Amino acid sequence: MATSRTLISSNLFILFLVIATTNGQAPAPTPSGPTNITAVLEKAGQFTMFIRLLKSTQAADQINTQLNSSSSQGLTVFAPTDNAFSSLKSGTLNSLSDQQKVQLVQFHVLPTLLTMPQFQTVSNPLRTQAGDGQNGKFPLNITSSGNQVNITTGVVSATVANSVYSDKQLAVYQVDQVLLPLAMFGSSSAAPAPAPEKGGSVTTGSASGSDGGGDSTDSSDAQSNRYGVIATVAAIATSSLWI
Repeated sequence: MATSRTLISSNLFILFLVIATTNGQAPAPTPSGPTNITAVLEKAGQFTMFIRLLKSTQAADQINTQLNSSSSQGLTVFAPTDNAFSSLKSGTLNSLSDQQKVQLVQFHVLPTLLTMPQFQTVSNPLRTQAGDGQNGKFPLNITSSGNQVNITTGVVSATVANSVYSDKQLAVYQVDQVLLPLAMFGSSSAAPAPAPEKGGSVTTGSASGSDGGGDSTDSSDAQSNRYGVIATVAAIATSSLWI
């Protein structure tokens, strides 16, 4: 009987130690890898075309490097959906050079982290990684009213549909249009060269030629008339002699 009590006590003590040890240990932290823009978009879905463009231009690598840099101020990415790319005019992307494709992607990236409430207080035009909007080539303007955020580029107007992802380094927002920069898709600011006046040079030449030709013709006619008068007078004088 005493032996049974001893065994029970021992087992209870061991069980108590196991429970106490288990409760005292902190759970192992979940490993968190570096932020990856393509992984974020792949998880969200419906961004296949934008991911392809990010990879082909190597912009994805540049974004990931910036995100995981100690000096990074964070990034904001406007991600167009596959439907947004499908609505582009046929051949739009194929008509761009490699450098222009890089600029197109960079135009969708802000070099600072913006939360949704901060859209209400930003100063337009915003600076993108494609360049400063102040020079009129890459202007990106944001207007916000309540929860609705609109983006204008001078070529298209887009709406921020929702937030795809956000942390302390990266904010990704879904947009319903591909953001087309004015520098590549706007009408040329240079005025076309004025067309020459119809027949301008020919008219000038003809006028000059006509004037010169007219003087020569008049002189010849006057000289012919003088010869004619002289011949007539001579003929009359000859007739008088015969008479």
